Amino acid sequence: MEWVRKEGREKLNIKEKNGVVWMEFPALSETRMVSHGFSTRLGGVSEGKFASMNFTFTRGDNPEHVMENYRRMAEVLGEDLNRMVLSWQTHTTNVRVVTEQDAGKGIFRERDYQNVDGLVTNVPGMTLVTFYADCVPLYLLDPVHNAIGLSHSGWRGTVNRMGKATLDAMQKEYGTEAKDVIACIGPSICQDCFEVGEEVAEAFGEAFGCTDEPQLYYRKENGKYQLDLWRANQMVFLEAGVLEEHIHVTDICTHCNPQLLFSHRFSGTERGNLAAFLCLEGLTE
Repeated sequence: MEWVRKEGREKLNIKEKNGVVWMEFPALSETRMVSHGFSTRLGGVSEGKFASMNFTFTRGDNPEHVMENYRRMAEVLGEDLNRMVLSWQTHTTNVRVVTEQDAGKGIFRERDYQNVDGLVTNVPGMTLVTFYADCVPLYLLDPVHNAIGLSHSGWRGTVNRMGKATLDAMQKEYGTEAKDVIACIGPSICQDCFEVGEEVAEAFGEAFGCTDEPQLYYRKENGKYQLDLWRANQMVFLEAGVLEEHIHVTDICTHCNPQLLFSHRFSGTERGNLAAFLCLEGLTE
């Protein structure tokens, strides 16, 4: 199957190993400081509407299949399955600081937290995991203080500036300065596919201080709007002080590639979930 890519964006690398297919940002890979990936539907063992690489335990998939999918992804990324930590997403801007004591939460251990859409850590070898089916994954790397952040940002998270909330958490915990951060806006629904009502468009207009921002949204003859979550998250990072040259925007839309990626707008609730993975590598002398 051929990938549909959006022109004028940074080209993500499509990787394959042992049948597992995932995506990586060149900007993160080139640092050699992190292992990371964004999953596809390819290379897992889930069946039916979950076929085949589903990462959610909560939508009715066979838990043994989901666990095997995690095992396969951990293997190809070179990460430790036992030290993965899962979010508990409810479209908030809540960010959890992940420590060694969180290892395995959401996979082998019950999570003792809820309503967490963002995760940050400075512990090498701890893999942050968040989930998607059109919403925006935000990857952050602070190469100065050796810290990372990974956040889920749907339209609610975006309008409430999830990217800034994640940066603020990193600044508070690790001393991160936005100007040092590499920020990547990952595979999610593109503006061409994301139709919203007037209420959502107005919320963005108020939040970003604009009522006519064609790069952010535009009104159609049917009274609906096409909203650009990629541009909105880029604006959030720029406002927060991330340098423009350090912001990297995906060229892959989940809705444009429904056979390769799960999309809520395309499939509704009859689907699995994609996952984003980010792990700080062990430091070398």
